[in-house]
Amino acid sequence: MEALQCEAVLLAAEQGSLTAAAERLDYTQSGITRMISSLEEELGFPLFIRSRRGVRLTENGKEMLPLFRELRRAQQRAEQSAAEIRGIVSGSLTIGCYYSISAMWMPEILKRFKKRYPKIIIRLREGGNEEMSHWLGERSVDCCLGAEPRRRDCDWLPIFRDELVVWLPKKHPLAGEASFPLERLAEEDFIHTAPDQDTDQDRLLSRYGIRPHSPFSTRDGFATYNMVEAGLGISFNQRLISKRWKGEVAELPFSPPQYVTLGISLPSLRDASPAAKRLIDCVSETMGEQFWALDSGRQTT
Repeated sequence: MEALQCEAVLLAAEQGSLTAAAERLDYTQSGITRMISSLEEELGFPLFIRSRRGVRLTENGKEMLPLFRELRRAQQRAEQSAAEIRGIVSGSLTIGCYYSISAMWMPEILKRFKKRYPKIIIRLREGGNEEMSHWLGERSVDCCLGAEPRRRDCDWLPIFRDELVVWLPKKHPLAGEASFPLERLAEEDFIHTAPDQDTDQDRLLSRYGIRPHSPFSTRDGFATYNMVEAGLGISFNQRLISKRWKGEVAELPFSPPQYVTLGISLPSLRDASPAAKRLIDCVSETMGEQFWALDSGRQTT
């Protein structure tokens, strides 16, 4: 079993196509087919069900997928470590993150990171807590940026905490108040962003046993923000997410104040690649300059 064969299987499973996997690896379709067929012969069972629409994993193939990912990660760590010994910093990283973090944090982080390590390739995967927990479990990402995962089989590095704020239409009776009573959430039409996905909203509502009336829900935070602006209800989210949005929406802190701790989660800090460890340092450095530090409770800019 060779690392390239594992990479071919992973790409074919991800793309649902042998042709797409061949293009990513700069091989012919027939070359990828022979490579995977050879691996299936070595294993003694098929990995894919083939059809005119593409390929999908067999049950045995699904069971083998985490092992293929681990082999790929081991190869990447070996290649990166060897490059470091030669004085070259290279490799690739797949990073899971909140949509808000992807839009607000990552441009500055990646700008700094790319300047220092131009040979490291970055791929972002946006999602919510539930999706990122799944990616960590299957080890399809090197790390995730978001809230602390509920799973305990990964490592967690807190970076800073962000305040949760309530979004109100500008004409809402409480729009001019200094804060919004937490218990009032149960009395308002509430626009739920990505319900039942272990979001920051889900966690706060569950923690306080609040069951708001939710006539509307949406997948996207910006859609939620615009629905609040239109007077369809209220909502809440991290202060970070709407930092650059300028709609007719009032933002109020909760009473009592509510916060979410954001940071970096990894399948294993001990086994993290050299490139991943460099990213962690860059994230910590960038966030330390721009946001509220956990240990001091004050802005460090």
